[in-house]
Amino acid sequence: MKIAIGSDHAGFRAKEFLKAALIASGYQVEDMGTKSEDSVDYTDFAIAVSERVTKGLAERGVILCGTGIGSCIAANKVHGVRAALVHDGFTAEMSRRHNDANVLCLGARVLAEDRIRDLTKLWLETPFDGGRHERRLGKIASYEKTQC
Repeated sequence: MKIAIGSDHAGFRAKEFLKAALIASGYQVEDMGTKSEDSVDYTDFAIAVSERVTKGLAERGVILCGTGIGSCIAANKVHGVRAALVHDGFTAEMSRRHNDANVLCLGARVLAEDRIRDLTKLWLETPFDGGRHERRLGKIASYEKTQC
């Protein structure tokens, strides 16, 4: 599986840690930046990761910023993205099982690096349940088409 990953300055260290862990686990990882802890805007990296996913150049995306909130908001503005802000195992699992989230957002100032790694692993390994959830995602996609 190919993963697009990105962060702002607040998430840089956690991104580098997570990127190494993903590569060690056999994932292909495309780093969309940032490349340092110099101050940058989270929006640029959230959108870059999200566009890789919606263009089919990555199967999933992971974005890290201070809280994950801003990146999640920005990512969800990209047509076709279902970004989820995750902070525990239940939200990681349900964002995949019920919402088929394709972009994961995490707060590097909220979660320890080991927790970020573990939540990402859970999120990547959890399948979409389909069934009644497909109807709900269809409603979201239909609405999205009217707005774009």
